[in-house]
Amino acid sequence: MKIRMYRYLDGWNEPFDTSLDSERTMVLMFGEMGRNERVQDAIGEVCRAYPKSKVAGCSSAGEIFDNELFEDSLVVAVVQLEKSRVKKAERSIASPDESERIGRELAQALTADDLKAVLIISEGLTINGTELTQGLNSVLPEHVVVTGGLAGDDDRFERTYVLESECNPRSGLVSAIGFYGDHFRIASGYQGGWDKFGIEREITSSHKNILYTLNNEPALEVYKRYLGKHADELPASALLFPLAIRESKDGEEIKVRTVLAVNEEEQSITFAGDMPEGGFATFMKANFDRLIDGAYEAAETMAEGEDVKMDALSIAISCVGRKLLLKQRTEEELEATLDVLPEGTRQIGFYSYGEISPMHSGQCDLHNQTMTLTLIWEV
Repeated sequence: MKIRMYRYLDGWNEPFDTSLDSERTMVLMFGEMGRNERVQDAIGEVCRAYPKSKVAGCSSAGEIFDNELFEDSLVVAVVQLEKSRVKKAERSIASPDESERIGRELAQALTADDLKAVLIISEGLTINGTELTQGLNSVLPEHVVVTGGLAGDDDRFERTYVLESECNPRSGLVSAIGFYGDHFRIASGYQGGWDKFGIEREITSSHKNILYTLNNEPALEVYKRYLGKHADELPASALLFPLAIRESKDGEEIKVRTVLAVNEEEQSITFAGDMPEGGFATFMKANFDRLIDGAYEAAETMAEGEDVKMDALSIAISCVGRKLLLKQRTEEELEATLDVLPEGTRQIGFYSYGEISPMHSGQCDLHNQTMTLTLIWEV
C-alpha cells in the first residue's frame, strides 16, 4: 500500500504523485467544501490528477493532517492498494426516515464474498445515524468492519456536503467505500472522555431520534435548565453537554448523543441518533485531561495485538464538540493518537457531527463526542 498526503491552504504543500492513480486507488478529501470557492478549485485539481481513482470526502468542522489541525483548508490522502480492491457506492437522502433503507442499499451494493470493511462518509444533518447503521448491519456479514462519520459544518448546523463520485460537493448524500481481498487489514477503536453529572432520567416520550420528554418533563425545558447561560446559544451550545444513553435500566452499554436541532414549539430536541423510549439519559460535561486520554486509549485499543506494517493510514474522526472544548489543546488529542500508532503511520481525518464504529458487541453504531480511529494497511 502506498500513501501520499497533501494539504491545501494558500497552495499545495507539494506536487501530486500522479503515478498512484489507478482503479485500486482511494482518494480521501476533507475540508471547507461547498462554501469556499478556493477549496472547490483545489478539489477539481485533485480529481483531474487522479481520474481513475475512487474519490470520497466531506465538509468538516476542522481538518486533521497527521498531528495538526487546520481550518478553511483541504486535506487529501491518496492510497494505492497493491493487493486489494476498492469500490464506491453512494445514495441520495431527502429525509431521516430514509436512513435505514439507505444503509441497506449501500450494503447490498458493496457486498461480496471477499468484502472486509466499509468506510461510510455521510450527510451530517438529514440523517438518523442509528437507523443508517441498522440498515448496514442488517445486510453485511458480521466479520465486515464498518467505520466512518457524518459530515460537519463547524458549529453552524446549517448545511453539510459529501463528495459525489464526479467530485462535486453535495448535500443529502451518503457514500460508502468497500475494501476487498485477503491482504487487506483494518483495526478500529473509539473512546470518549466525558464525565456524567446530575441524575439519570427516563426517556418517557420519543420518536426515533426526536426526544420529547424526560421524566415526563418537556425535554427542551430540562435541557435549558441545565445549560443555564448557554441556553440562548442552542443548538451549538449543546455540544458542550451531550447525553449518555442506556437503552434499559439494566443495560451496561453507553452511547453518547448530541443535539442536531431544537423545536421551541414542541419543546423537543432532535439528536444524531435514536433516543429509545423507556431508556435512560444522563447529562455529561467535559473533563479536558480525560478527553485527551480518551484519544490515546482509542489508539492503544486499536493497535493492541495488531501486526501493523509500514505504510498504514489512520483515519481519525472526532466530534466537533471535542474541538470546541479543547480549543488550543485540540492538537494534543491528535498527537496522542500518533504517539501510540506504529512509527511511520500517516493520519488524515476531520471533526464531525457523528462517528461510526463497532461497539463492543462487534456491530457498528453511531457515536457522538468520541475520537474514532480506523487503521488500514495491507499484508
